[in-house]
Amino acid sequence: MTFQGSGPLDTSGVSAGGGGGGGRIAMGGGLGLVVTVVALLFGVNPGDLMGGSGSMGSQQSATDQSELQQRIESCTSIDQANSDDVCRLIATKNSLNDVWPTLMNGYTDPDMKIFSGDISTGCGAASSAMGPFYCPSDETAYFDPSFFQELKRMGGSDGPLAQEYVVAHEFGHHIENLTGVLAKGQRMGNDGSVRIELQADCLAGVWAQHADDGPDAMLAPLTDDQIASVIQTAKAIGDDTIQGSGSNPEGWTHGSARQRQRWFTTGYQSGDPSRCDTFATDDL
Repeated sequence: MTFQGSGPLDTSGVSAGGGGGGGRIAMGGGLGLVVTVVALLFGVNPGDLMGGSGSMGSQQSATDQSELQQRIESCTSIDQANSDDVCRLIATKNSLNDVWPTLMNGYTDPDMKIFSGDISTGCGAASSAMGPFYCPSDETAYFDPSFFQELKRMGGSDGPLAQEYVVAHEFGHHIENLTGVLAKGQRMGNDGSVRIELQADCLAGVWAQHADDGPDAMLAPLTDDQIASVIQTAKAIGDDTIQGSGSNPEGWTHGSARQRQRWFTTGYQSGDPSRCDTFATDDL
């Protein structure tokens, strides 16, 4: 369990999607020709269109979307987030939207789209094969709940806090969009992409530090084991872990296992967003 209490969940700004048509996939900055699923995890602002994706049958897509919408509407209580992945996504959104206004002037809530298969976004057509992503054009974070099974297969954790870290990471990209860092990083190629991703990891850590603060906090006090599950996940999705022994740092887009672990930990231990300025250091 990570969430506590039985208060209501706010599902405003959350909707189901899918069946957005096949064709070209909107992919994250600086990914080049790397189109494997593992290289697309936590893709940031899909804007460069490349490759293709198969499209689902329209009848199946409509069915999936209807089922997801029903699951969203059934999430009425915080305690459901401890047993249902969709409700956990929504509860994490609620928590993030409680925490970030206290840490950042001008914070606005992003939307959340929970989808399956292919989907149309403000950044182009996308696919579940990309993993979670954030689109700055429509200020929406996109999630396919089945991703968490893939994350576990890769060596990450599918524990509750690890799943919440995924959401917090994508909301980190939203914060970067609000501050202008996202656009800055886009202009810097792969190096900018790495700095964007590591900053989002750090901002996720900042949220985790504050999410269990106070008697009205949605999250119960976090345990060392829960934080370890996030560290395990951050390490599993490092570029060097994914690419193996032949990994070339010049081609990295998300950062090494060590870097991702380090920046999440920096955010978590400090609880200070100003400590997350990955663009102000040469020591990532």
